[in-house]
Amino acid sequence: MPFKNSWLPGFLIFLFFTVGLRGADYDAQFNKWFEVQTNLQSWAGDFTQTRTLTVLNQPLVSHGKVWVKPGEFRWELGQPAQTVVLRNPNQLLIIYPRLKRAEKYPLDAVPTGPMKDALALLDASLPRDRAQMEKNFTLLSAVATNATLQMTLQPRSEAARKFIGQVVIAFHTNDFTIAATEMKFADGSKLHNDFMNVVLNAPVDEKLFTANLPADFTVSEPLKK
Repeated sequence: MPFKNSWLPGFLIFLFFTVGLRGADYDAQFNKWFEVQTNLQSWAGDFTQTRTLTVLNQPLVSHGKVWVKPGEFRWELGQPAQTVVLRNPNQLLIIYPRLKRAEKYPLDAVPTGPMKDALALLDASLPRDRAQMEKNFTLLSAVATNATLQMTLQPRSEAARKFIGQVVIAFHTNDFTIAATEMKFADGSKLHNDFMNVVLNAPVDEKLFTANLPADFTVSEPLKK
């Protein structure tokens, strides 16, 4: 996930008949997935991020770590981290340690429009409420592959689709943990995350979600421009 335009959440269930499974079977798996997510207090894992850009012949591949709690997350891209994204209920902070720079996005002050719709996609990796996801997304397809169920979603908001055309979420059907996410941007680029070593409900240090920026960092608020 974490580049500036990496936002993601939610969907409407239809009855499909694909890959030998009836729509009712999918619906039962979706319900189980939501049940597991609702009971989650936290999850953490490693990820491999593949960014495909229309202007490059070869995709950009990076590795990182992620920690997620309801309403909060921390993504570290690169080892050592080149980009850190912190989210709390009121703010998104993107930190570039090598550049000694950070960008602050107050979530409660975003005006109605494309940016607000894009920011509404932030929580796809830890959905807490099916109704909210159904409000934000339409389910285009559901495909079972090996031990995963992959959903392709489209933002309902026309303004959000100016940023992201589709969102793909895949989860393991044995333990209902996240397997992969992908965002297909309106310009044809893609951002794909494969998750590994996912651990559920392990204690998480609260300091991970707090940014103590050094005094020599430059902090900007792009939405105020």
